[in-house]
Amino acid sequence: MSFKHENVETNAGVLLVLTMIAISVGGMVEIAPLFFIKDTTENVAGVRPYTPLESRGRDIYVREGCYTCHSQMIRPFRDEQLRYGHYSLAAESKYDHPFQWGSKRTGPDLARVGAKYSNEWHVQHLLKPTSVVPESVMPNYPWLLSTKLDISDIGDRMRALRITGVPYSANQEEYEHNVKQFGEAVAKTLVIADAQKNLVAQATDGNYDGDRGSVSEMDALVAYLQVLGTMVDFSKIKPEELVKFR
Repeated sequence: MSFKHENVETNAGVLLVLTMIAISVGGMVEIAPLFFIKDTTENVAGVRPYTPLESRGRDIYVREGCYTCHSQMIRPFRDEQLRYGHYSLAAESKYDHPFQWGSKRTGPDLARVGAKYSNEWHVQHLLKPTSVVPESVMPNYPWLLSTKLDISDIGDRMRALRITGVPYSANQEEYEHNVKQFGEAVAKTLVIADAQKNLVAQATDGNYDGDRGSVSEMDALVAYLQVLGTMVDFSKIKPEELVKFR
């Protein structure tokens, strides 16, 4: 037996194959059951898919690498909750592909940054961070304000997310289901066929970058930041219910 074991350890090819088999089996045992458990992620009232504008803002957030310095996961520790707010719930990331939990913080956690600052503050902060936070080491992002947002493929982006399980509606039946689940006002923003129209309407009404005449990448990114952490009303959730949402 020891002889066979030694043969495996001294043969790099065999050791690699057996190691991959062990990792694959272990991974399947850990991950596969989650696909068959309906309550793996609890439903929490208020959580909805991103609107077309917010979704494009998230794309820009990822493109610019914001996730490398800012996490979006508040851990269930007292110091975290005192600084950032209520700990993050799994359901809050159910429509994130991929999720933005992060692995380090150079800057503050952004899980609850929505509605904390004005649109004007976010614009100025992105243009020149040190103008509002003198000690900031964040780089400037002036091109976001001058770059027109590309919305030509927003429908295709939503269709791709629909494949992953995000309930964007492509037909009347899916729309009616969204009306029951999220309400008519939200359901209208999730219609793929109306994606460009809804995107422009939200950007114009929200006036995120201070210019209603055009839709910039700044509009999209600020719209995304302003929705983070605002979907769930924690005052309506009983303490005993929060335990199962961790």
